[in-house]
Amino acid sequence: MAKNNLEHIAFILDGNKRWAKKNNVDLKTAYKNGLENISNLINNCLKINLKYLTLFTLSSENLKRSSVFNIFDVIYDDFSFFFDQIIKENNIKIKIIGSRTNLPKKILSLIDHCENNTQHNTKLNLNLAFNYGFVNEIEQVLNKLKKNPLINVEGNRNIKKLFLLGDIPDPDFLVRTGGEKRLSNFIMYNLTYTEIFFVDTLWPEFTFQHLKNLINKYQKISRRYGL
Repeated sequence: MAKNNLEHIAFILDGNKRWAKKNNVDLKTAYKNGLENISNLINNCLKINLKYLTLFTLSSENLKRSSVFNIFDVIYDDFSFFFDQIIKENNIKIKIIGSRTNLPKKILSLIDHCENNTQHNTKLNLNLAFNYGFVNEIEQVLNKLKKNPLINVEGNRNIKKLFLLGDIPDPDFLVRTGGEKRLSNFIMYNLTYTEIFFVDTLWPEFTFQHLKNLINKYQKISRRYGL
């Protein structure tokens, strides 16, 4: 059996809070470890020559939690280093998908900085879903159509362009770490025929070996696309 083509992997990064409890550390430490593991994942995806990587880093619902300020603190303290050491030197293009409303000005400036300074990079396309929710994305699509009723919606490619990921290939498979078995309002238009793996491993403990095991499972799946 021929191996499935692999271009795009998506992740729901879950389990930071449980990892903090398990290891008796504070949430900020857990989020720092989670960010470090994003760096590891990016490097591992470069090793396998992946073209697209999409990560669910913060949902619009998470923004309502008091613990979200721990995430912002980690971004302020660590993301510039993450950007310089991982993104820039590896020629990675960053795209942030999600709402820009209700975010601190420092976060918005960092988002603009990352997107503007990587827009011509081509080695790996990294999509970071931040303050993202699929219900909100649908609202954005409907507003686009309301503002411009002449938009061409004939054919799948034209419809895909209305959504935040654009017309890139849909994820070949999605991984949710942390043991929960739900999609949590994440890029659902783009998951029509995506293979889904729910794993018990908490996000800060997810390794390259876990990824290679899932790729091996994916390669063995007979993908029929509804036929």
